[in-house]
Amino acid sequence: MFVGREAELAKLESLYEQRSFQMAVVYGRRRVGKTTLINEFCRGKRTLSFTALEQSDADNLADFNRAIASFFNLPTSIGGFSSWTDALSFIADRARTERFVFVFDEFPYAAMRNEALPSIFQVAIDRAFREANAFLILCGSNQGFMESNVLGRKSPLYGRRTAQIKVRDLGFRDAAKMLPGLSAQDAFKFYGCFGGVPYYLQQLDSSMGLKENLARLYFDPMGFLYGEPEGLIRQEFREPSMYNSILRAVAAGANRAKQIADRVGVAQTTLPRYLKALESVGIIEKVVPFGESIETSKRGIYRLSEPCYAFWFRFVMPYSSDIEAGLGRAVVNAIPEEQLNEYLGHRFEALCAEWLVEQAKQGKLPIPATAVSSWWGTNPDKRAQDDIDVLAADRVSKRLVIGECKYRESFDESAEIDDLESKRGLVKGFTASHFMLFCKHDVSAATKKKLAAREDWQIVTLEDMYID
Repeated sequence: MFVGREAELAKLESLYEQRSFQMAVVYGRRRVGKTTLINEFCRGKRTLSFTALEQSDADNLADFNRAIASFFNLPTSIGGFSSWTDALSFIADRARTERFVFVFDEFPYAAMRNEALPSIFQVAIDRAFREANAFLILCGSNQGFMESNVLGRKSPLYGRRTAQIKVRDLGFRDAAKMLPGLSAQDAFKFYGCFGGVPYYLQQLDSSMGLKENLARLYFDPMGFLYGEPEGLIRQEFREPSMYNSILRAVAAGANRAKQIADRVGVAQTTLPRYLKALESVGIIEKVVPFGESIETSKRGIYRLSEPCYAFWFRFVMPYSSDIEAGLGRAVVNAIPEEQLNEYLGHRFEALCAEWLVEQAKQGKLPIPATAVSSWWGTNPDKRAQDDIDVLAADRVSKRLVIGECKYRESFDESAEIDDLESKRGLVKGFTASHFMLFCKHDVSAATKKKLAAREDWQIVTLEDMYID
């Protein structure tokens, strides 16, 4: 099933229609759906497609030769090209006389076995592909490599790309389309535990309950997701044990550098390179209070940005020996409901931010917001630490929409409304002009009546964020 990716497809189609030289760089982490996106775009288009493997340069070139021979119906008697330069020159020559898409998938695998390959591509683009008005797509899963060795200023390919598309996880609404028959509440629980990676969502059976899918995929030694996060860490990094320990610490609630170092048992000075590496592949993110610099803020915190990793390191990894012993279902059933709800509460906050971003893009917020974030710091009125779960900001008018996120069956609605309004001036230089209460369920009739005449207030339920 192909869902979402409307903007990405539209971009590729607009480039293709220009009939001039184009090189689109498509990248994103493994399993996120890059190849599926490209295949959807190439549907009905004549396409030369090649996928590099983690093998020798000679083997990749041999496979590339076979792809060329098959695509152009070349007789085997002529033999293959002896170099990447010759192969690319041939493709460029054919592009002068016929329109086709040339896809080079998993480019980093080939380039890491032949460090000259980016330079070879640069020369081929400048001398041949550009003049031939060729349409190229370079794709890769190694995000760090693609950003530095393809898109980076020091790359030979710098300035050659005409578009770059970072493929991200599906959002809640698109992910839910892959989980038919679920209520908003159940769809969110699946989304919160498994995330928006299409390949992961394909493994789910929405006719089963959440815990059955958890037991089958996470808590079974043969389950598809049991070894997935650890396996990907092993592929990406040379010291998987250190990265695993850091991620386990963050998943357990250690979100500041000192806390992480103490939990892992290492000096804080050794952490930055590991944290930056995890950031580069999109597993964790560093966030700071709105209005502060990511480089200079002393209040930055780290959090797992991908639900599959967040769930696995929180609930699966600590019990791997029990799971290996065949007790996975018992482990699932033993997860305290309050811990699961606490975890889902954090995912709910992320969903609320995601919804605000989409509303801002569509111009549906009460202010023309250009940023979505959160804030924490000292509340001078309370003389204590305080926070704003989510906010949307208009940096021109200095106005905010601030929101409180409540993933609970019930709470004191009036108290939360009053508390949120008391935070209108907490963000220095900005004033909250509108307020939003994000809820698991709808609020009471009394609260609705209380806010009915308030144009500065909006109640947003999980159902609202689920339905288009």
